[in-house]
Amino acid sequence: MIIGAGPAGLTTALELLRRSSIRPVVLEKSAYMGGISRTVAYKGNRIDIGGHRFFSKSDRVMDWWMSVAPVEQTAEGKHRLVYQNRERVLNSNGATAGSDAGGLVMLVRPRKSRIFFLRKLFDYPLQLNLATLRKLGALRTLKAGCSYLASAMRPIHPEKTLEDFLINRFGRHLYGTFFKSYTEKVWGVPCHQISAEWGAQRIKGLSLRKAILHHFKKLVGAGSDEVSQKDTETSLIDKFLYPKLGPGQLWEEVATRVSAEGGEILTGWTVCGISTSGDRVTGVTARSDAGEQRFFPAQYVFSTMSVKELIQAFDVPPPREVQEVSNGLLYRDFITVGLLLNRLNISDPGGELLKDTWIYIQEPDVLVGRMQIFNNWSPYLVSDPEKVWIGLEYFCYDTDELWRKPDQDMIALAVQEAEQLGIVARADVLDGTVLRMEKTYPAYFGTYDRFPVIRDFVDRYENLFLIGRNGMHKYNNQDHSMLTAMTAVDNIVAGQRDKSNIWAVNTEMEYHESKDQLPDEAEQERTATAVR
Repeated sequence: MIIGAGPAGLTTALELLRRSSIRPVVLEKSAYMGGISRTVAYKGNRIDIGGHRFFSKSDRVMDWWMSVAPVEQTAEGKHRLVYQNRERVLNSNGATAGSDAGGLVMLVRPRKSRIFFLRKLFDYPLQLNLATLRKLGALRTLKAGCSYLASAMRPIHPEKTLEDFLINRFGRHLYGTFFKSYTEKVWGVPCHQISAEWGAQRIKGLSLRKAILHHFKKLVGAGSDEVSQKDTETSLIDKFLYPKLGPGQLWEEVATRVSAEGGEILTGWTVCGISTSGDRVTGVTARSDAGEQRFFPAQYVFSTMSVKELIQAFDVPPPREVQEVSNGLLYRDFITVGLLLNRLNISDPGGELLKDTWIYIQEPDVLVGRMQIFNNWSPYLVSDPEKVWIGLEYFCYDTDELWRKPDQDMIALAVQEAEQLGIVARADVLDGTVLRMEKTYPAYFGTYDRFPVIRDFVDRYENLFLIGRNGMHKYNNQDHSMLTAMTAVDNIVAGQRDKSNIWAVNTEMEYHESKDQLPDEAEQERTATAVR
């Protein structure tokens, strides 16, 4: 039994079908495949919720993606990938994007993100060049340099908060200039109330020093056609793969394969009960949108539902401390306002459309936190190539007034703020739509610091596996979510009961700075190969 049809759930289903005799049943609350990695269609245009770049430092994940979606044809017929001093070539297998709307193919897309601050665009990661210095001005540049040197000479130890983490890597001045406002919009609390672990997972090894080194490496001739670099920090990767019609297209194909190979996917079912006997889960009770209630017996249960909902669903109430920690877990919710435009008010040199996939809005006088330009993720996300299709992103709690705003009021707010920033002219807005996603970001505050209490409780059930972002209350990328699923299946095939390797995903050597405590990815890959 698999709860949820996001990247972790669908990966689990396909892995089980191909590596065991288990025939999975997937229960999905919504009608969509992919969780927050789904693609939403609106009048011929498509929205990628939050934006999903397809790259990974894991060979296993990259191979898995490309086994589902072939890489696009290019004039050279191949794409070169560089992995830690060894080269790998991806052949396109003749797949072409074509001009039609259908067809699953991985496009190779350039990565470009910038920060919008002082009503100007700054490269992200920050580049040490004349353009940046000019935009910042001499005084801010001097303050940033002195502040970084001060932090480098006297770093904060121990790093307890996200504020400590960012100041140590960028200096107090750059932290206040380029990180504080956006991050606090996302989380709704000051950075000094957020665990440093968030930075360790999401920003990982990135720092001002590494950004500068990366810039100089590019100047001396790093390969411009590299898509996936294991020795490149995630935030510095220059190219990525992307399904032609967005991430949902890939996960819809995976769901089709799961069904074709004998799995069952039921949509519109909400899990409301977890039945147990001793140290095993015996099954789950779920209710359909039509009001039907069923009990599903289970040999294994893989949960991607939120930890809070999972704990509340146990038939035997967990210990009081477990319930206290679970009830104190917090989540940030997400609103995207899609706007169809004649044009943007700002452009790249020559009047061309901005090349960014997304832009971080670091301005404190607006609520909007980020802007996506869907044309740049894939031209096939936009029905009319002469128009510009953007997403303005807001972060809130589902109890906030912002979450409860009617759609038309939310669109009006987005247009007003985009015009206030000088990005959009109201007269150029042709249409708009609103998407809301609950529990998009598991928060690293509230009772998160006591999460081991929950982990100890759920791990006692030998056939229960928590996987994925909300399933583990970890702010994972989709490749990390897939790796948790793969590792869980590895353990079942190998007869391994210890689940510590699942919890270690995104904290192992390739994804974390603490390299002396946990097994590296190569060791995990050898273990996975041994049980296949």
